[in-house]
Amino acid sequence: MSTAFMKEESAETAAETVLPDRPISPHPNLVTEAGLKALEFQLQEARKAYETASAIEDINERRRQTAIPLRDARYFAERLRTAEVIATPTSNEIVAFGSKVTFSRDDGRVQTYRIVGEDEADPKAGSISYVSPVARLLMGKRVGDVMSLGNDELEITAIE
Repeated sequence: MSTAFMKEESAETAAETVLPDRPISPHPNLVTEAGLKALEFQLQEARKAYETASAIEDINERRRQTAIPLRDARYFAERLRTAEVIATPTSNEIVAFGSKVTFSRDDGRVQTYRIVGEDEADPKAGSISYVSPVARLLMGKRVGDVMSLGNDELEITAIE
């Protein structure tokens, strides 16, 4: 049989199907209870997407469509394996992992963020990673403390 009629994977298609792993942070994988549940959900979604893509008949298309979900499943499985759940702080006296902190800036802006793990951080939704510069500056501080961040000063006005 002539190979002209056979579906063979080209080098280009092969490169599309082998994706590098998502980078894993060198920091401890601290998570909140909600962050752990989110990681579990994301792993479940990646596995569902992989199963759906695995049903595609065309082998080249199946390889292309399974590449991202497979990479994501590896990432979330590793993040779940290394997750260290940190309980919500019981005291509102000192900023800690899981605290919700309100601070004011020199320019009059007032911002509130919850300090969470890297995978659950979403500044637009009001959460920042504990390894971010702002969170690292706030950790261990109390209401009324003033810190410098570049040319800006931050004053903690509330801890929840």
